[in-house]
Amino acid sequence: MASDTATSALSALDQRSREIFKRIVDSYLETGEPLGSRNLARILPMALSPASVRNVMADLEGLGLIYAPHTSAGRLPTQSGLRLFVDAMLEVGDLTSDERRDIESQVAGGGAGRTVDGVLSEAGRMLSGLSRGAGVVLASKSDQRLKHIEFVRLEPTKALVVLVGEDGSVENRLIDLDPGTTPSSLVEASNYLNTHLRGRSLPEARAELNQRQEQVRAELDQLTARLVDAGLASWVEATGLRPDTLIVRGQANLLEDVRAAEDLERIRLLFDDIETQRELVHLLGSAEAGDGVRIFIGSENKLFSLSGSSLVVSPYRDSESRVVGVLGVIGPTRLNYARIVPMVDYTAKLVGRLIG
Repeated sequence: MASDTATSALSALDQRSREIFKRIVDSYLETGEPLGSRNLARILPMALSPASVRNVMADLEGLGLIYAPHTSAGRLPTQSGLRLFVDAMLEVGDLTSDERRDIESQVAGGGAGRTVDGVLSEAGRMLSGLSRGAGVVLASKSDQRLKHIEFVRLEPTKALVVLVGEDGSVENRLIDLDPGTTPSSLVEASNYLNTHLRGRSLPEARAELNQRQEQVRAELDQLTARLVDAGLASWVEATGLRPDTLIVRGQANLLEDVRAAEDLERIRLLFDDIETQRELVHLLGSAEAGDGVRIFIGSENKLFSLSGSSLVVSPYRDSESRVVGVLGVIGPTRLNYARIVPMVDYTAKLVGRLIG
């Protein structure tokens, strides 16, 4: 759906200008090279002389949609031009049944036994392979939900807290036991936590126990109540304090299209940006608020302001339609958006189904 700004900008162009602008962008996305007036005149569906084409190109340049990389060169789209094209002129098709099967076989290849981390890693690898860019996946840990918690005594004063998440993850934490803690206290604490916290995220669990403080003290003896607190503290340590998981696959693909020293410097800057991770996590996190695929181009975001790259991302959701992560593709601004947008969209929906 085109934005109001894009619709307004597009309405300022007549049919001839739109056609010439579209050909320049298409050529850039395909080859990365500027397109000159003589070559443009040959491929246009209407009969125009190179001189007439140059006049239209001058108008497009005046609107800030195209530019000449150097004197006597053809024209390339500006970042504003790319944004207009993506918002108002991009024709996005659907994936073929074969393409869908290929994505499903790669991402879900391990069957029912595949872990969530395995699914996410394969999704990143698959997106990288099909796009020839870098596949990125951000998995939120703050929304992880508890499926089961259990206390296992190891020594008279030591126990293992076993935390099982709804996503299949398992965390173990060692805790100290108060003297006099009985096996029945361990069982009672496990039962209490499982009854009241199962299916909740960490913030929800904390809020629930805070509301039930008086009942906890009334229903449980002092040692068992301390175990309940220790169980919740173990969950905080296991999930609440762990940063979001960021998976990046296929960075080397970004080196394949390097043609000049400035391109190499651009990729080096991008690698530095990815290594720091903080900005990328923040950028991906901002995409969680959106619905469907979002496209960030060049300096529209802080992360890529120097490296001149684009990001195509979509949030993925669990079985209750909660956003639990984001995945997508990083590449040069001349990404094949028409192909990558439906690929990212379908992968996000597939991952959501697989992780439940």
